[in-house]
Amino acid sequence: MAVTNWRTINIDLLDPESSANFDITSLAPSVAPVSATEAQSLAGQIRQLLRGGDSEGALKGALENVPYGGDSSAKEVHLATVVEVLQSIKQSEMSPMLGRIYAAEGGTELLDVLMKYIYKGMSRTSPSSSASTRTISPQSTGFSQIQSRSGGEGGGQAMSVLLSWHEKLVEIAGPGCIVRVMTDRRTV
Repeated sequence: MAVTNWRTINIDLLDPESSANFDITSLAPSVAPVSATEAQSLAGQIRQLLRGGDSEGALKGALENVPYGGDSSAKEVHLATVVEVLQSIKQSEMSPMLGRIYAAEGGTELLDVLMKYIYKGMSRTSPSSSASTRTISPQSTGFSQIQSRSGGEGGGQAMSVLLSWHEKLVEIAGPGCIVRVMTDRRTV
């Protein structure tokens, strides 16, 4: 007769109502695939709005057309576009613009997307930099120092702009925006 160690049986796998048997793919909505060329085309349209002086329209256009289903290059192109739009808007125009977006229909979702891009931009030293542009310089102490190609911080101005937007965005949308962004499965 075989001896079964009852303590090692995972009874949750035997129960059809158990959360272990729940399909988590149903939690995230399906997204359409987006190519890098489509993201480039959208970036051109958004830059055209910027050149025309419609910075609010450019920001809304960038936030309404997020390439959730895009590959990494499409997402990087769109990130660079959003950061470019954010950098082109004056600090005195931030709060009124965010207030108008928040008051419009679907404004909460747009501001959540903006917060995603702010965090994504903060995770990069600058939108155009990548790991390949960094160099490791040996020091006389035996330790190595990692620097960007320019030798400086590289993303200081972009980080300052993103922090200003983060401050204004939390003032308008509240801290719930941060929580929604952190729990959303869709990445930008």
